[in-house]
Amino acid sequence: MGCAPSIPKKYTIGGKGRKRRSIIQEVAVFIPTVRIPVASDIVHPLRGIVSKDLVDRLSTLRSHVVELAEEIYYADVSAVSELQHALEEYLPVVLGLTMKESRLESSVQFRWKTLDDDQECCLASAWYEVLSVVHMMAMLALFEANLLLIPKNGQVGGERKVSEDAKKDVVDPLLRASGCLDYSVHRILVQIPAQVKKSFPSYMQEGMLEAISIQALAQCVEIQLGLASECEKATLSVKRRLACEQVSYFSQAHYCLSGCDTSDSYGKKLLLFLKWKCMEAKAVAYYYHGLVLDKGGEPANHISAVCCLSAADDLLTDSKRACLSFCLANPVTRVPPPWGVMKNMHKKIPDVAYKKFQVYGHLFEQNKNSALQTIPDLPEFALSLRPEGYELPSTDSIWENVNGQPQIQSLKEHLNEDEEVDTKSY
Repeated sequence: MGCAPSIPKKYTIGGKGRKRRSIIQEVAVFIPTVRIPVASDIVHPLRGIVSKDLVDRLSTLRSHVVELAEEIYYADVSAVSELQHALEEYLPVVLGLTMKESRLESSVQFRWKTLDDDQECCLASAWYEVLSVVHMMAMLALFEANLLLIPKNGQVGGERKVSEDAKKDVVDPLLRASGCLDYSVHRILVQIPAQVKKSFPSYMQEGMLEAISIQALAQCVEIQLGLASECEKATLSVKRRLACEQVSYFSQAHYCLSGCDTSDSYGKKLLLFLKWKCMEAKAVAYYYHGLVLDKGGEPANHISAVCCLSAADDLLTDSKRACLSFCLANPVTRVPPPWGVMKNMHKKIPDVAYKKFQVYGHLFEQNKNSALQTIPDLPEFALSLRPEGYELPSTDSIWENVNGQPQIQSLKEHLNEDEEVDTKSY
């Protein structure tokens, strides 16, 4: 899925193996793709090397994740939490395959696919499996954030009504997603040989993971700025700072993609999203910067303020085109209604820009050749948000005393296992 979907209840269909409906989704929090695990043969590669109990537990836990993941397209927040819990149960057990003493890192072929187009990637690497699990945990956190911002009972095309509490609740999953991806980049990818990483799909590239991690932080600031814009106690300086931070985060995320292969639909969609949100953020930042400058008493302050507001108006127009380009790119998404700080900016920015020029237009005539008639740079601020700390869990105690050597079995035990394998579905 190119974006985290919000499906009205009337479209939910019961039963497994159902065909997904072609519904144009609305996006608040963007996800380049949702990957889910595919049933893989765990029993045969490990049989006779580790205990039957360990093989059964590993296979059962992964099968449970596979079963729940197939339903995620139609999930609500509680279903997302259930799948997160299943991944958290599975992760300590599969981590045992990465232990050097087990010598089993490349023993099992793990299969994953993208949810919307079934593109599959199969690699014999336990670290690839760990990376895929942590990546999925991050995507589910973004998925949860999107569900919180787009209620399923919301009217199509209507104003997005999100409570203040819901907006605050969105920050936690966004920070959690950022933390999982940041850890993946700096702690998991380094464990995987370069030869294996060459087989990775484009959306698992280091730059792509880093971009989404920073994007999640940018959308946290987007939420904070929306709340500040509705708070009477929030000063112009506070709003300007948040707007400038948002620009910095989206710009950093865009820069992370500069060395990535973004030729597929996932990469193109992410690039267009970041371009749109960066323009939108700059429009708001220049608007607030202009209002702050306008509080100065000198003509130079007013000229700079008008330049900022004019830039904000131009950026707002460009951002609307960028939004449309994003929505029309595959997979097609619905044009979202303005929300958060942008709910009022579509009217405020052009109105204020026009009024300020009417008041201070004569200053431009008096200073035709002045260097003042240039758009001032946005102020830079120290970024306040960091990814939430994430660490892999300890390896499950079931792996104690596993040395990766073939286990001696009686003929009866071996035949019994053969019978179970023959009747078991992978």
